Amino acid sequence: MAEITWIKLKTDMFEHDKIRLIESLPDSDTIIVIWVKLLAAAGKANSNGFIMLSENIPMNEEEMATIFNRPLNTVRLALQTFKRYGMIEVDGEAIRIKNWENHQNIDGMDRVKQLNAERNRKYRERKKQAALPQPESDVSVTSRDGADIDKELDIDKIKKKKRKEEDKELSCKHDSAYKEIIDYLNLKAGTAYRSTSKATQSLIKARLNESFSIEDFKTVIDKKVFSWLQDPNFSKYLRPSTLFGTKFEGYLNERVRGYESNSTSHAAEYSDGINF
Repeated sequence: MAEITWIKLKTDMFEHDKIRLIESLPDSDTIIVIWVKLLAAAGKANSNGFIMLSENIPMNEEEMATIFNRPLNTVRLALQTFKRYGMIEVDGEAIRIKNWENHQNIDGMDRVKQLNAERNRKYRERKKQAALPQPESDVSVTSRDGADIDKELDIDKIKKKKRKEEDKELSCKHDSAYKEIIDYLNLKAGTAYRSTSKATQSLIKARLNESFSIEDFKTVIDKKVFSWLQDPNFSKYLRPSTLFGTKFEGYLNERVRGYESNSTSHAAEYSDGINF
């Protein structure tokens, strides 16, 4: 277990319905104290919300009564109450705080584990370099204060938020591109494909990620419509799966006899079509 020295308690915890229900019970103050002690024990164990004596030994009711310095019957009543209200869950002999990852700073706790492991590694390395006797067990190095970790996490959250906003903006651009490209194909080829098709979007997105532009898509559509539209054997291939697949770059750079002289009129035709 990578022990930590802090947990988070929400300032509105006493406004929750479950805590209010507990406050109406006999020994309510003791039960709430036991709840806080359970949270502290779970944080100290840093084992995904499990109440542990050591890395492999879960804490049982009798041990809780002794460690929490509370009567055994009161501890049992508290655990029954927490289980009824969905605040804990039992896994064999182990008791776990339910939804621990939703209420505690899991990223920070994982960060503690990483810091402790790294600092222990550096400690052993210094010992080795100084030719000092190696201790029988790893020295437990206290991690940085929880506030420092939270500060790092706040920076990470800002970065994640920025990336999320950028991804959202890119998604909007892609949605606009899907519509523009498929509308152009339908107009030029007389088809009725949907820009919302996931398969079609996947093909277009793959080409956009390869730095092809919307104009490149229109050029491929123009060239293949010019070559295939009037040919019954090939007109059926005027579809996204053929046009926007792995041969896209080849179609884009293909020299089509007679196409260049018609490219200007094609552009004018599309412009008239969307204005109409």
